[in-house]
Amino acid sequence: MKESKIAAVERILDNYLEMNNHRKTPERYAILKAIYSINGHFTLEELNERLASEQKFPVSRATLYNTLNLFLSLRLVNRHRFQGSTKYEACYDKKSHCHQICTICGKVTEVRSPDIIMAVENMHLKRFRKDGFALYVYGICSNCQSQMTKVKKLDKLDKQDKQDKQKSKTK
Repeated sequence: MKESKIAAVERILDNYLEMNNHRKTPERYAILKAIYSINGHFTLEELNERLASEQKFPVSRATLYNTLNLFLSLRLVNRHRFQGSTKYEACYDKKSHCHQICTICGKVTEVRSPDIIMAVENMHLKRFRKDGFALYVYGICSNCQSQMTKVKKLDKLDKQDKQDKQKSKTK
């Protein structure tokens, strides 16, 4: 399945480059393959590291930016700005989806929600054709919630301990 997806996105890139008289550089195809081999979201730095270490194909930062901008315009990649960081993800065959984002640790998880997808698909927008959507739901993940609960319990114990010491001093 993954091979057919890579072949499909390479065809899209081929067609665009041929129609617009752009060069078919090995860098563009290496970056495309690296992106579609990553499962989930990635940063520019993570992509650069993967190209250099796993594919032994280092590219300049400018080449990465320019190529990602090309892929964004071709809708082969989505860009997300999550709490001060920019992340990307491969998006061929994956137009509409939701993300839950922890406001404490910044963890991003994709959420499947057929109800939301159906609601957006059934929306009637005036003089506008929908292509897809991304929804961001902000909150606190279970790990951060449990950490906060532990901290609260420790604070409560410390406060109780201080009160007990104050009571014993006054006696």
